[in-house]
Amino acid sequence: QVQLVESGGGLVQAGGSLRLSCAASGRIFSINTMGWYRQAPGNRRELVADITSGDSTNYIDSVKGRFTISRDNAKNTVYLQMNTLKPEDTAIYYCKVVVRHTKWTVESDYWGQGTQVTVSS
Repeated sequence: QVQLVESGGGLVQAGGSLRLSCAASGRIFSINTMGWYRQAPGNRRELVADITSGDSTNYIDSVKGRFTISRDNAKNTVYLQMNTLKPEDTAIYYCKVVVRHTKWTVESDYWGQGTQVTVSS
């Protein structure tokens, strides 16, 4: 009922920057929290950053000061600006949004398809 389209991944040298985008469309009454997760080979998926409907943000320690999450509510889009990238940031990055379809329904989670970020040393 909700589609998420991610973009912005790619290959970058250490110290470089990338900006990820995730646009939500479909049956959306409201979006609560929007977030970015990542999963490296052999690792569990971990939360990188999220942002609430009130624009409160949360980051894992390893990206604080380097990554910035933001959202455009008019476009139902969440962004992740990634600066000073390190090889250990290499992973598939997934967006997740928490959506309410109508005023009366409970919230549901939706995931993007993932976008590869590779940082070379």
